[in-house]
Amino acid sequence: MQIDTAQRLKSDTPTTFLTIQQAAAATGLTVHTLRYYERIGLIDPIPRKDNKHRLYREEDIRWIAFLLKLRSTGLPIQKMLRYAELRRLGNQRESVSERKALLEQHTLSLEAALAELQGNLAVMYQKIALYGDIEATLAAYAASHNPATPSVDKEQSHEHTHKHAPARR
Repeated sequence: MQIDTAQRLKSDTPTTFLTIQQAAAATGLTVHTLRYYERIGLIDPIPRKDNKHRLYREEDIRWIAFLLKLRSTGLPIQKMLRYAELRRLGNQRESVSERKALLEQHTLSLEAALAELQGNLAVMYQKIALYGDIEATLAAYAASHNPATPSVDKEQSHEHTHKHAPARR
């Protein structure tokens, strides 16, 4: 994630720091959500200046960006919390294996959801093509029989011969 609003504070290490407002702007989250994520443990405690203002580092912003990927793909918050807990344990074999398994399981769920969406999209393309055929039939009929345009029952017969994907609930 690009940090355009970052400011460099004088220190021994050239680390980029963001205020909570800048971190909110950089991540698209609200200040309230950033505080909430820290309070529940999704984000590690953020270092503070002497005046108690939070100072977000580049690695904090990268972690938040990853959390947003997990959230946008539908990973439940409890699993996100478990992942964050495991991450804090470091790169120990058990922690790494469980994080990997969690992501593999989530990836399989995403792949299944994508496959269902692709099937539904295929039905939409078929329906659009059907309407194109109906329009062409109507236009051809209108060109050859100027007075009245008949009702074409092609869609109804098509719907009885094709199965549609069940609606998602």
